[in-house]
Amino acid sequence: MQVKRFFAADMRTAMKLVRDELGADASIIGNRRVAGGVELTAALDYQVPAAPSRQPNPALEAELRKTQAKIATAQAELTTRTQVDAGKDRQLFGAAASVPVDRLAEALLPARSSSSSADQGALDAMRFELHGLRELIEVQLGSIAWGQLQNRQPQQANLWRRLQRMGLSADLSKALLERVANIAEPRQAWRMLLAHLSHAIKTPQQEPMEEGGVIALVGPAGMGKTTTLAKLAARYVLKYGAQHIALVSLDSYRIGAQEQIKTLGRILNVPVTLVDPGQSLTQALAPLARKRVVLIDTAGLPANDPALRMQLEALASRGINAKNYLVMAATSQGQVLKAAYHSYKRCGLVGCIVTKADEATSLGEVLGLAISQRLPVAYLTDGPRIPDDLQIPRSHQLVSRAVGLQATQEPSEDTMAEMFSGLYQQPARHVS
Repeated sequence: MQVKRFFAADMRTAMKLVRDELGADASIIGNRRVAGGVELTAALDYQVPAAPSRQPNPALEAELRKTQAKIATAQAELTTRTQVDAGKDRQLFGAAASVPVDRLAEALLPARSSSSSADQGALDAMRFELHGLRELIEVQLGSIAWGQLQNRQPQQANLWRRLQRMGLSADLSKALLERVANIAEPRQAWRMLLAHLSHAIKTPQQEPMEEGGVIALVGPAGMGKTTTLAKLAARYVLKYGAQHIALVSLDSYRIGAQEQIKTLGRILNVPVTLVDPGQSLTQALAPLARKRVVLIDTAGLPANDPALRMQLEALASRGINAKNYLVMAATSQGQVLKAAYHSYKRCGLVGCIVTKADEATSLGEVLGLAISQRLPVAYLTDGPRIPDDLQIPRSHQLVSRAVGLQATQEPSEDTMAEMFSGLYQQPARHVS
Protein backbone atom coordinates (compact mmCIF):
# COMPACT_ATOMS: atom_id res chain seq x y z
CA MET A 1 0.00 0.00 0.00
CA GLN A 2 1.22 3.48 -0.86
CA VAL A 3 0.70 6.07 1.88
CA LYS A 4 1.68 9.69 1.38
CA ARG A 5 1.10 13.06 3.00
CA PHE A 6 0.17 16.15 1.01
CA PHE A 7 0.40 19.76 2.21
CA ALA A 8 -1.49 22.68 0.65
CA ALA A 9 -3.07 26.02 1.51
CA ASP A 10 -6.62 24.65 1.26
CA MET A 11 -8.54 21.42 0.79
CA ARG A 12 -9.19 21.83 -2.95
CA THR A 13 -5.51 22.34 -3.72
CA ALA A 14 -4.59 19.36 -1.58
CA MET A 15 -7.15 17.18 -3.36
CA LYS A 16 -5.72 18.22 -6.72
CA LEU A 17 -2.25 17.16 -5.55
CA VAL A 18 -3.64 13.77 -4.50
CA ARG A 19 -5.41 13.24 -7.85
CA ASP A 20 -2.36 14.31 -9.84
CA GLU A 21 0.04 11.99 -8.01
CA LEU A 22 -2.04 9.01 -6.87
CA GLY A 23 -5.01 9.15 -9.22
CA ALA A 24 -8.76 9.17 -8.68
CA ASP A 25 -8.76 5.83 -6.79
CA ALA A 26 -6.74 7.14 -3.84
CA SER A 27 -8.39 7.04 -0.42
CA ILE A 28 -8.15 9.90 2.05
CA ILE A 29 -7.36 8.35 5.44
CA GLY A 30 -6.71 11.54 7.38
CA ASN A 31 -6.88 15.32 7.23
CA ARG A 32 -5.86 17.95 9.74
CA ARG A 33 -5.13 21.63 9.98
CA VAL A 34 -1.45 22.59 10.05
CA ALA A 35 0.42 25.86 10.02
CA GLY A 36 -0.19 27.48 6.65
CA GLY A 37 -2.99 25.22 5.47
CA VAL A 38 -4.06 21.57 5.60
CA GLU A 39 -2.41 18.16 5.57
CA LEU A 40 -4.02 15.22 3.78
CA THR A 41 -2.92 11.63 4.24
CA ALA A 42 -3.80 9.53 1.19
CA ALA A 43 -3.37 5.82 0.50
CA LEU A 44 -3.42 3.69 -2.64
CA ASP A 45 -3.58 -0.11 -2.66
CA TYR A 46 -1.58 -0.48 -5.86
CA GLN A 47 0.96 1.32 -8.00
CA VAL A 48 -0.39 4.01 -10.29
CA PRO A 49 -0.78 2.62 -13.83
CA ALA A 50 0.89 4.42 -16.70
CA ALA A 51 -2.43 5.48 -18.24
CA PRO A 52 -5.12 5.80 -15.55
CA SER A 53 -8.66 5.12 -16.67
CA ARG A 54 -11.09 8.00 -16.73
CA GLN A 55 -14.06 5.68 -16.15
CA PRO A 56 -16.17 6.37 -13.04
CA ASN A 57 -15.14 4.43 -9.94
CA PRO A 58 -18.26 2.65 -8.55
CA ALA A 59 -16.51 1.64 -5.32
CA LEU A 60 -15.37 5.19 -4.59
CA GLU A 61 -18.80 6.56 -5.38
CA ALA A 62 -20.42 4.04 -3.04
CA GLU A 63 -18.06 4.96 -0.19
CA LEU A 64 -18.72 8.64 -0.70
CA ARG A 65 -22.44 8.08 -0.63
CA LYS A 66 -22.05 6.12 2.64
CA THR A 67 -20.22 9.12 4.09
CA GLN A 68 -23.00 11.41 2.91
CA ALA A 69 -25.52 9.13 4.61
CA LYS A 70 -23.63 9.34 7.92
CA ILE A 71 -23.60 13.14 7.76
CA ALA A 72 -27.28 13.22 6.86
CA THR A 73 -28.09 10.93 9.81
CA ALA A 74 -26.19 13.14 12.26
CA GLN A 75 -27.91 16.21 10.88
CA ALA A 76 -31.33 14.57 11.17
CA GLU A 77 -30.71 13.66 14.82
CA LEU A 78 -29.75 17.26 15.54
CA THR A 79 -32.65 18.90 13.76
CA THR A 80 -35.17 16.49 15.34
CA ARG A 81 -34.46 18.16 18.66
CA THR A 82 -35.70 21.45 17.29
CA GLN A 83 -38.62 19.79 15.47
CA VAL A 84 -37.31 20.71 12.04
CA ASP A 85 -37.76 18.43 9.09
CA ALA A 86 -34.43 16.96 7.95
CA GLY A 87 -35.27 17.70 4.27
CA LYS A 88 -35.03 15.62 1.17
CA ASP A 89 -32.27 13.24 0.06
CA ARG A 90 -29.49 14.81 -1.96
CA GLN A 91 -29.57 14.29 -5.73
CA LEU A 92 -26.54 14.46 -7.97
CA PHE A 93 -27.68 17.71 -9.62
CA GLY A 94 -30.42 18.80 -7.24
CA ALA A 95 -30.45 21.68 -4.78
CA ALA A 96 -28.18 20.17 -2.10
CA ALA A 97 -28.53 21.79 1.30
CA SER A 98 -25.19 22.49 2.99
CA VAL A 99 -24.51 20.69 6.26
CA PRO A 100 -24.84 23.18 9.15
CA VAL A 101 -21.32 22.53 10.40
CA ASP A 102 -21.47 24.63 13.56
CA ARG A 103 -24.67 23.02 14.83
CA LEU A 104 -23.51 19.53 13.85
CA ALA A 105 -20.18 19.95 15.65
CA GLU A 106 -21.92 21.20 18.78
CA ALA A 107 -24.32 18.24 18.72
CA LEU A 108 -21.53 15.69 18.37
CA LEU A 109 -19.44 17.14 21.21
CA PRO A 110 -20.39 16.41 24.84
CA ALA A 111 -22.05 19.13 26.88
CA ARG A 112 -19.51 21.72 28.03
CA SER A 113 -19.42 24.77 30.22
CA SER A 114 -19.13 28.15 28.53
CA SER A 115 -15.84 28.81 30.32
CA SER A 116 -14.00 25.71 29.06
CA SER A 117 -11.35 26.79 26.57
CA ALA A 118 -10.30 23.16 26.02
CA ASP A 119 -13.76 22.16 24.88
CA GLN A 120 -13.93 25.28 22.70
CA GLY A 121 -10.71 24.18 21.03
CA ALA A 122 -12.19 20.72 20.44
CA LEU A 123 -15.31 22.30 18.97
CA ASP A 124 -13.21 24.43 16.61
CA ALA A 125 -11.22 21.37 15.58
CA MET A 126 -14.40 19.44 14.83
CA ARG A 127 -15.77 22.33 12.78
CA PHE A 128 -12.59 22.26 10.73
CA GLU A 129 -12.80 18.50 10.25
CA LEU A 130 -16.42 18.70 9.13
CA HIS A 131 -15.71 21.57 6.77
CA GLY A 132 -12.88 19.54 5.26
CA LEU A 133 -15.04 16.43 4.97
CA ARG A 134 -17.83 18.33 3.24
CA GLU A 135 -15.37 19.94 0.82
CA LEU A 136 -13.76 16.58 0.15
CA ILE A 137 -17.12 15.02 -0.71
CA GLU A 138 -18.03 17.92 -2.99
CA VAL A 139 -14.76 17.69 -4.90
CA GLN A 140 -15.00 13.91 -5.33
CA LEU A 141 -18.65 13.96 -6.36
CA GLY A 142 -17.94 16.76 -8.81
CA SER A 143 -15.24 14.64 -10.44
CA ILE A 144 -17.53 11.61 -10.59
CA ALA A 145 -20.44 13.63 -11.98
CA TRP A 146 -18.28 15.15 -14.71
CA GLY A 147 -16.91 11.73 -15.69
CA GLN A 148 -20.39 10.26 -15.89
CA LEU A 149 -21.68 13.14 -17.99
CA GLN A 150 -18.85 12.72 -20.51
CA ASN A 151 -19.60 9.01 -20.85
CA ARG A 152 -23.38 9.17 -20.99
CA GLN A 153 -24.06 12.57 -22.62
CA PRO A 154 -21.01 13.70 -24.61
CA GLN A 155 -23.02 16.43 -26.38
CA GLN A 156 -24.04 17.98 -23.07
CA ALA A 157 -20.44 17.73 -21.88
CA ASN A 158 -19.29 19.62 -24.94
CA LEU A 159 -21.82 22.39 -24.28
CA TRP A 160 -20.59 22.59 -20.69
CA ARG A 161 -17.05 23.14 -21.98
CA ARG A 162 -18.15 25.89 -24.36
CA LEU A 163 -20.01 27.73 -21.62
CA GLN A 164 -16.98 27.43 -19.35
CA ARG A 165 -14.84 28.97 -22.11
CA MET A 166 -17.26 31.92 -22.11
CA GLY A 167 -16.73 32.39 -18.38
CA LEU A 168 -20.27 31.54 -17.24
CA SER A 169 -20.80 30.19 -13.73
CA ALA A 170 -21.77 26.59 -12.95
CA ASP A 171 -25.31 27.33 -11.79
CA LEU A 172 -26.12 29.59 -14.75
CA SER A 173 -24.65 27.04 -17.17
CA LYS A 174 -26.73 24.30 -15.58
CA ALA A 175 -29.93 26.35 -15.89
CA LEU A 176 -29.23 27.08 -19.56
CA LEU A 177 -28.41 23.47 -20.40
CA GLU A 178 -31.64 22.28 -18.82
CA ARG A 179 -33.50 24.37 -21.40
CA VAL A 180 -31.90 22.51 -24.34
CA ALA A 181 -31.63 19.02 -22.83
CA ASN A 182 -34.12 17.56 -25.32
CA ILE A 183 -32.48 18.97 -28.46
CA ALA A 184 -30.43 16.23 -30.12
CA GLU A 185 -28.77 18.19 -32.95
CA PRO A 186 -25.60 19.86 -31.54
CA ARG A 187 -25.68 23.07 -33.59
CA GLN A 188 -29.36 23.63 -32.95
CA ALA A 189 -28.84 23.03 -29.24
CA TRP A 190 -26.04 25.63 -29.18
CA ARG A 191 -28.14 28.20 -31.05
CA MET A 192 -31.10 27.69 -28.73
CA LEU A 193 -28.85 27.88 -25.68
CA LEU A 194 -27.49 31.25 -26.84
CA ALA A 195 -31.05 32.42 -27.51
CA HIS A 196 -32.01 31.58 -23.92
CA LEU A 197 -28.92 33.40 -22.68
CA SER A 198 -29.83 36.45 -24.74
CA HIS A 199 -33.37 36.40 -23.37
CA ALA A 200 -32.02 36.31 -19.81
CA ILE A 201 -30.02 39.53 -20.31
CA LYS A 202 -32.19 42.57 -19.68
CA THR A 203 -31.66 45.98 -21.27
CA PRO A 204 -33.69 49.16 -20.59
CA GLN A 205 -36.63 49.83 -22.87
CA GLN A 206 -35.61 53.48 -23.02
CA GLU A 207 -32.11 54.95 -22.79
CA PRO A 208 -31.61 56.36 -19.26
CA MET A 209 -30.30 59.71 -20.57
CA GLU A 210 -33.47 60.11 -22.60
CA GLU A 211 -35.60 59.55 -19.51
CA GLY A 212 -33.68 62.25 -17.67
CA GLY A 213 -33.69 62.89 -13.93
CA VAL A 214 -30.92 62.35 -11.40
CA ILE A 215 -28.54 59.58 -12.52
CA ALA A 216 -25.78 58.38 -10.18
CA LEU A 217 -22.88 56.10 -11.11
CA VAL A 218 -21.74 53.94 -8.19
CA GLY A 219 -19.12 51.24 -7.76
CA PRO A 220 -15.63 50.55 -6.41
CA ALA A 221 -12.58 52.55 -7.45
CA GLY A 222 -11.09 51.67 -10.80
CA MET A 223 -14.31 50.58 -12.50
CA GLY A 224 -14.41 53.61 -14.81
CA LYS A 225 -17.15 55.74 -13.25
CA THR A 226 -15.68 59.18 -14.01
CA THR A 227 -14.75 58.32 -17.60
CA THR A 228 -18.21 56.86 -18.17
CA LEU A 229 -19.83 59.99 -16.74
CA ALA A 230 -17.77 62.08 -19.16
CA LYS A 231 -18.99 59.98 -22.09
CA LEU A 232 -22.62 60.25 -20.98
CA ALA A 233 -22.37 64.02 -20.49
CA ALA A 234 -20.67 64.59 -23.84
CA ARG A 235 -23.22 62.40 -25.61
CA TYR A 236 -26.08 64.42 -24.13
CA VAL A 237 -24.50 67.82 -24.89
CA LEU A 238 -23.83 66.87 -28.52
CA LYS A 239 -27.48 65.87 -28.94
CA TYR A 240 -29.38 68.41 -26.83
CA GLY A 241 -26.97 71.17 -25.86
CA ALA A 242 -25.41 72.14 -22.52
CA GLN A 243 -28.25 74.14 -21.00
CA HIS A 244 -30.28 71.17 -19.69
CA ILE A 245 -27.58 69.10 -17.95
CA ALA A 246 -25.49 69.48 -14.79
CA LEU A 247 -22.71 67.49 -13.16
CA VAL A 248 -22.28 66.70 -9.46
CA SER A 249 -19.25 65.13 -7.75
CA LEU A 250 -19.33 63.34 -4.39
CA ASP A 251 -15.72 62.22 -4.77
CA SER A 252 -13.65 64.43 -2.49
CA TYR A 253 -11.51 61.47 -1.42
CA ARG A 254 -9.50 60.71 -4.54
CA ILE A 255 -6.72 63.11 -5.46
CA GLY A 256 -7.65 65.11 -8.54
CA ALA A 257 -11.15 63.60 -8.88
CA GLN A 258 -12.99 66.91 -8.51
CA GLU A 259 -10.48 68.65 -10.76
CA GLN A 260 -11.36 66.14 -13.48
CA ILE A 261 -15.06 66.94 -13.16
CA LYS A 262 -14.41 70.69 -13.17
CA THR A 263 -12.26 70.36 -16.28
CA LEU A 264 -15.00 68.35 -17.97
CA GLY A 265 -17.55 71.00 -17.02
CA ARG A 266 -15.42 73.77 -18.55
CA ILE A 267 -14.94 71.82 -21.79
CA LEU A 268 -18.65 71.06 -22.15
CA ASN A 269 -19.78 74.40 -20.71
CA VAL A 270 -21.83 72.51 -18.12
CA PRO A 271 -22.25 73.60 -14.47
CA VAL A 272 -20.47 71.46 -11.86
CA THR A 273 -21.44 71.14 -8.19
CA LEU A 274 -18.92 69.74 -5.71
CA VAL A 275 -20.42 68.13 -2.60
CA ASP A 276 -18.14 67.83 0.42
CA PRO A 277 -18.45 65.09 3.07
CA GLY A 278 -21.18 65.96 5.55
CA GLN A 279 -22.90 68.37 3.17
CA SER A 280 -26.54 67.63 2.39
CA LEU A 281 -26.94 66.15 -1.08
CA THR A 282 -30.58 67.24 -1.13
CA GLN A 283 -29.59 70.86 -0.57
CA ALA A 284 -26.80 70.63 -3.15
CA LEU A 285 -29.24 69.37 -5.78
CA ALA A 286 -31.97 71.94 -5.03
CA PRO A 287 -30.57 74.66 -7.38
CA LEU A 288 -30.43 72.06 -10.18
CA ALA A 289 -34.12 71.15 -10.04
CA ARG A 290 -34.80 72.68 -13.47
CA LYS A 291 -32.15 70.61 -15.22
CA ARG A 292 -33.44 67.71 -17.28
CA VAL A 293 -30.42 65.53 -16.45
CA VAL A 294 -28.15 65.60 -13.41
CA LEU A 295 -25.21 63.19 -13.50
CA ILE A 296 -23.61 62.28 -10.16
CA ASP A 297 -20.07 60.93 -9.89
CA THR A 298 -19.54 59.06 -6.61
CA ALA A 299 -16.50 58.01 -4.61
CA GLY A 300 -15.29 54.43 -4.86
CA LEU A 301 -14.80 53.66 -1.18
CA PRO A 302 -14.01 50.41 0.70
CA ALA A 303 -17.05 48.39 1.74
CA ASN A 304 -16.37 48.91 5.45
CA ASP A 305 -15.88 52.70 5.19
CA PRO A 306 -18.56 54.63 7.12
CA ALA A 307 -18.41 57.32 4.44
CA LEU A 308 -19.66 54.80 1.87
CA ARG A 309 -22.68 53.98 4.01
CA MET A 310 -23.53 57.69 4.31
CA GLN A 311 -23.08 58.19 0.57
CA LEU A 312 -25.35 55.29 -0.33
CA GLU A 313 -28.00 56.34 2.19
CA ALA A 314 -28.05 59.78 0.61
CA LEU A 315 -28.50 58.30 -2.87
CA ALA A 316 -31.30 56.05 -1.59
CA SER A 317 -33.23 59.04 -0.23
CA ARG A 318 -36.73 59.41 -1.66
CA GLY A 319 -36.29 63.16 -1.77
CA ILE A 320 -33.50 62.80 -4.34
CA ASN A 321 -35.17 60.03 -6.37
CA ALA A 322 -31.86 59.07 -7.96
CA LYS A 323 -31.52 56.27 -10.49
CA ASN A 324 -28.37 54.45 -9.38
CA TYR A 325 -26.33 52.39 -11.84
CA LEU A 326 -23.60 50.00 -10.75
CA VAL A 327 -20.51 50.47 -12.94
CA MET A 328 -18.74 47.12 -13.49
CA ALA A 329 -15.48 46.67 -15.38
CA ALA A 330 -15.54 43.62 -17.64
CA THR A 331 -11.89 43.06 -16.70
CA SER A 332 -12.81 42.35 -13.06
CA GLN A 333 -12.95 38.85 -11.59
CA GLY A 334 -16.29 37.32 -10.72
CA GLN A 335 -15.69 37.51 -6.95
CA VAL A 336 -14.79 41.20 -7.21
CA LEU A 337 -18.01 41.89 -9.12
CA LYS A 338 -20.12 40.00 -6.57
CA ALA A 339 -18.53 41.88 -3.69
CA ALA A 340 -19.18 45.19 -5.48
CA TYR A 341 -22.84 44.34 -5.99
CA HIS A 342 -23.37 43.39 -2.34
CA SER A 343 -21.60 46.55 -1.16
CA TYR A 344 -23.59 48.95 -3.35
CA LYS A 345 -27.02 47.33 -3.60
CA ARG A 346 -28.18 49.12 -0.45
CA CYS A 347 -28.67 52.35 -2.41
CA GLY A 348 -31.21 50.66 -4.70
CA LEU A 349 -29.79 49.75 -8.11
CA VAL A 350 -31.88 50.15 -11.26
CA GLY A 351 -29.29 48.70 -13.61
CA CYS A 352 -25.61 48.44 -14.46
CA ILE A 353 -23.06 49.82 -16.91
CA VAL A 354 -20.39 47.50 -18.29
CA THR A 355 -17.05 49.21 -18.88
CA LYS A 356 -13.65 48.31 -20.35
CA ALA A 357 -15.11 45.73 -22.74
CA ASP A 358 -12.23 46.46 -25.11
CA GLU A 359 -9.73 45.24 -22.50
CA ALA A 360 -11.67 42.15 -21.40
CA THR A 361 -10.82 38.56 -22.22
CA SER A 362 -14.30 37.39 -21.17
CA LEU A 363 -17.78 38.82 -20.66
CA GLY A 364 -19.23 35.76 -18.94
CA GLU A 365 -18.57 36.93 -15.38
CA VAL A 366 -20.11 40.39 -15.74
CA LEU A 367 -23.10 39.16 -17.76
CA GLY A 368 -23.64 36.34 -15.27
CA LEU A 369 -23.89 38.83 -12.40
CA ALA A 370 -26.27 41.05 -14.36
CA ILE A 371 -28.50 38.03 -15.04
CA SER A 372 -28.40 36.62 -11.50
CA GLN A 373 -29.23 39.98 -9.89
CA ARG A 374 -31.68 41.04 -12.60
CA LEU A 375 -29.74 44.21 -13.43
CA PRO A 376 -30.53 45.64 -16.87
CA VAL A 377 -27.36 46.51 -18.82
CA ALA A 378 -27.91 50.18 -19.65
CA TYR A 379 -24.63 51.01 -21.42
CA LEU A 380 -21.41 49.38 -22.54
CA THR A 381 -18.10 51.18 -22.98
CA ASP A 382 -15.37 49.72 -25.15
CA GLY A 383 -12.61 52.28 -25.56
CA PRO A 384 -11.18 55.62 -24.38
CA ARG A 385 -12.82 57.92 -26.93
CA ILE A 386 -15.39 60.37 -25.57
CA PRO A 387 -18.26 59.91 -26.35
CA ASP A 388 -17.73 57.54 -29.29
CA ASP A 389 -16.87 54.47 -27.24
CA LEU A 390 -20.21 54.41 -25.42
CA GLN A 391 -22.75 51.92 -26.72
CA ILE A 392 -26.42 51.25 -26.02
CA PRO A 393 -26.30 47.44 -25.87
CA ARG A 394 -28.75 44.92 -27.15
CA SER A 395 -28.86 41.52 -25.49
CA HIS A 396 -28.11 39.50 -28.64
CA GLN A 397 -25.12 41.76 -29.36
CA LEU A 398 -23.76 41.17 -25.86
CA VAL A 399 -24.10 37.41 -26.31
CA SER A 400 -22.39 37.58 -29.71
CA ARG A 401 -19.54 39.55 -28.19
CA ALA A 402 -19.24 37.09 -25.29
CA VAL A 403 -19.00 34.19 -27.74
CA GLY A 404 -16.34 36.07 -29.71
CA LEU A 405 -14.26 36.51 -26.55
CA GLN A 406 -14.48 32.90 -25.37
CA ALA A 407 -11.18 31.27 -24.51
CA THR A 408 -9.51 29.35 -27.32
CA GLN A 409 -8.13 26.67 -24.99
CA GLU A 410 -10.37 23.89 -23.72
CA PRO A 411 -10.84 23.87 -19.92
CA SER A 412 -8.94 21.15 -18.08
CA GLU A 413 -10.60 18.11 -16.55
CA ASP A 414 -9.82 19.46 -13.07
CA THR A 415 -11.47 22.78 -13.94
CA MET A 416 -14.63 21.04 -15.10
CA ALA A 417 -14.71 18.76 -12.05
CA GLU A 418 -14.33 21.79 -9.77
CA MET A 419 -17.16 23.53 -11.61
CA PHE A 420 -19.41 20.53 -11.01
CA SER A 421 -18.44 20.42 -7.33
CA GLY A 422 -19.68 24.02 -7.11
CA LEU A 423 -23.18 22.79 -7.93
CA TYR A 424 -23.35 21.21 -4.47
CA GLN A 425 -22.73 24.52 -2.73
CA GLN A 426 -25.56 26.67 -4.10
CA PRO A 427 -29.21 26.33 -5.08
CA ALA A 428 -30.22 25.82 -8.68
CA ARG A 429 -30.94 28.97 -10.67
CA HIS A 430 -33.73 29.37 -13.16
CA VAL A 431 -33.28 31.29 -16.40
CA SER A 432 -36.41 33.23 -17.30
